[in-house]
Amino acid sequence: MRIKEKHLIIANFKMYLSGKGQVSQWLRNFDRDSKNLELIESRLVLCPPAVSLADFASNIELDCVSFGAQDCFWQDEGAYTSGLGSKMVSSYGGKFVILGHSERRKYFGETDEAVSHKTSLAVKNRLHPILCVGENADEKRREETKEVLLNKLEKNLQFIGKGTIEEVVICYEPIWAISANNPDHLPTANELMEARVLIKKFLVGKYGQSAAERVRIIYGGSVDSKNYREVCVESGMEGALIGGASKMPYELVKIAKIAEEGK
Repeated sequence: MRIKEKHLIIANFKMYLSGKGQVSQWLRNFDRDSKNLELIESRLVLCPPAVSLADFASNIELDCVSFGAQDCFWQDEGAYTSGLGSKMVSSYGGKFVILGHSERRKYFGETDEAVSHKTSLAVKNRLHPILCVGENADEKRREETKEVLLNKLEKNLQFIGKGTIEEVVICYEPIWAISANNPDHLPTANELMEARVLIKKFLVGKYGQSAAERVRIIYGGSVDSKNYREVCVESGMEGALIGGASKMPYELVKIAKIAEEGK
């Protein structure tokens, strides 16, 4: 189940594609735009709204494309109205799941405790959690990025052992930089490299050098084909969590090709 590819381009569709017609149109456009898509060292992961996961998984048959969900619950099944179990995600073709996204924490009151349990169960059910961690604008202003990242990593990974950490993807998501917050600038390559090194040092300290080297660290926040190379490639990030640009299939394909080039 180990992730083989060096780079992951993960599309978070959020609560877009709100109707079946929009889903069908997106799939038609993707079929057109991905005709010449060949990825060897990169993987494109599509995380549509849960109600569309089966449509995506049954209509896209490219070897370089996987699917995932935007969240899952911390129990497999039971009397949990509206809950989405990680086994459900897997049974409908999902291999990945986004956990701890800032919008889940902000609008749904998601706690670090909840994220830690979700992450553990997702791994148990053979999903790759995409764990989002990052500082908000006030924390950045107070120069608390290091403390925030280390705190969230420690709490959110508390149930993940050395033998399974490689199944987890760490997404550095500076909350102040995501497009929904209308950022006036993005993190510099140096800032992203510092965050990546900080995360890597944490992983080495907790899990050892060998295990830490197999964990993919990606960036999330206002990424598109125009800035991917500058923001992700130059900073050494191993991919990106894409938000708004996911609505445009040609943008995703273009970003994936840039990631594959790696320069």
